[in-house]
Amino acid sequence: MTLTQEILSSLHLADKTGAWGTLGTIRPLKSFDQDVAVEKLAETLETKGNQQLIIDIVTSLNNDQRQEVIKLYKDCTKQDLIAKIQKALSGDLENAIVGLLKTPAAYDAQELRASMKRMGTDEATLNEILCTRSNTQLREIQEIYRQEYKTELEKNIISDTSEPYTGLLLALAKGKREQDAGIIDYGLIKQDSKVLSALGPKNTPNSDLWIRILTERSLGHLRRVFDQYSNDNTMDIEDGIKKHFKGDFQKASLTLVAVIKNTPLYFADRLHNAMKGLGTNEKTLSRILISRSEIDLLSIRVAYRIKYGKSLYSSLQSEVKEDLQSYLLSLCRAEDL
Repeated sequence: MTLTQEILSSLHLADKTGAWGTLGTIRPLKSFDQDVAVEKLAETLETKGNQQLIIDIVTSLNNDQRQEVIKLYKDCTKQDLIAKIQKALSGDLENAIVGLLKTPAAYDAQELRASMKRMGTDEATLNEILCTRSNTQLREIQEIYRQEYKTELEKNIISDTSEPYTGLLLALAKGKREQDAGIIDYGLIKQDSKVLSALGPKNTPNSDLWIRILTERSLGHLRRVFDQYSNDNTMDIEDGIKKHFKGDFQKASLTLVAVIKNTPLYFADRLHNAMKGLGTNEKTLSRILISRSEIDLLSIRVAYRIKYGKSLYSSLQSEVKEDLQSYLLSLCRAEDL
């Protein structure tokens, strides 16, 4: 199936996002039989058999189905499926499959925790997750983070970052963004552009006002504000951020703008950057493909193909080696000609 056909075949499901996602590569397996899946996994894990079979099973199911398999595996074998897989596999493949078996909120919480746990904070991962999750997802992440790590996500953000970057991340984590109402408020568009254009002492903008607008206004409204900003100033919003801010706050703000303007393109760039140059960032590749596989990975594939002149599938084939390649290709699903 070509990429165009794959996307078109998904469009009529747009009103069933609760069951199908939007433009994800992984959808509920229609012929799903949890008993068969558990039996196959139990057999191959006990005999340390074909790890490709493990990959094929877990990547053929959506997350809800995987959770059913995990529960039934526990009921039938009295063992934890994730623990068994951790013993059977190792390295990047082990981490990637375990990540896929977690719920989306639990996986995001794990990645956020890891980004702040080691020496040196991984700001790019913090930005990626907090800038791209919905209000509902962010609330779920906060709750899981509290349960799993016995502390508040906000507390860790405060201890690992500095202002004004801290304030931006905290505002994002609260998940207070307005939803698009389908009504264009031209007065508010001009007002927000004026606020973002205003300079205070030492010709610097008020970062608190930027944070409030960027994290609370709806995405559709902000895209119009960015256009208005370009008309009101002699620069695009990105140039304004680069001119007036620096450091982690600048990078996070630029990430947020990129996500607001075109989320699939933002992820396409992240995937490309994870594979270019010497060394491949397998952790970033796995996280993005896992987290977007039921949401918009088809759209990301389109953006990647258009911008870089090469399919994501082909790039993964050439840049990722051994077992992890097979796993990521299963998530990516198909070549885009």
